[in-house]
Amino acid sequence: MVSERIGLLGGTFDPIHYGHLLLAEEARQAIPLERVVFAPAGQPPHKLGEPHAPPEHRLRMLELALADQPAFSISRVDLDRPGPHYSVDMLRLVHQEVGPNAELFFLMGMDSLANILTWREPARLLELCRIIVAARPGVYADMSPLRAALPGIVERVLFLSMPQIEISGADLRRRVASGRSIRYQVPETVRLYIEEHQLYR
Repeated sequence: MVSERIGLLGGTFDPIHYGHLLLAEEARQAIPLERVVFAPAGQPPHKLGEPHAPPEHRLRMLELALADQPAFSISRVDLDRPGPHYSVDMLRLVHQEVGPNAELFFLMGMDSLANILTWREPARLLELCRIIVAARPGVYADMSPLRAALPGIVERVLFLSMPQIEISGADLRRRVASGRSIRYQVPETVRLYIEEHQLYR
């Protein structure tokens, strides 16, 4: 018997921005979900020429961004273990955290669904959760190869219609590095934290 429906949103959150928060809130209301858990990755993939914030700063920005929404919380499952970090392993660990009666909904963008066959153990991932997919402008997932490789995937995927805002962490980091404003793209508490700690400079 399902006692609680929980959304799970993983990512580097470097920095957390309104695109992440909008996806979590839209999914919370649409499914509906009792709560949404944000699971920051331990180490973001290295990208040449782009500064990254250390895990402790990314975690603190998450805490600031989620402070006014009691239905949002943070899991340290990826922060507190050595890499490499795979989504299927994160889901196993979160299942242990929330208990056997919780139903997990893994939030992702359409681009992630299109590439899910390249993920580690995609069939097992689908067993551990249902997937909520947010539409993205100009991005489409061809379900035919997914259905062939992962029987039953259609029943495990929910498509979420939501307002489209194109914000990316990479663009925000570049903006900060070049001295441009990121106001109104991240919560003000996050913007001030980035400024105070001179992140992405």
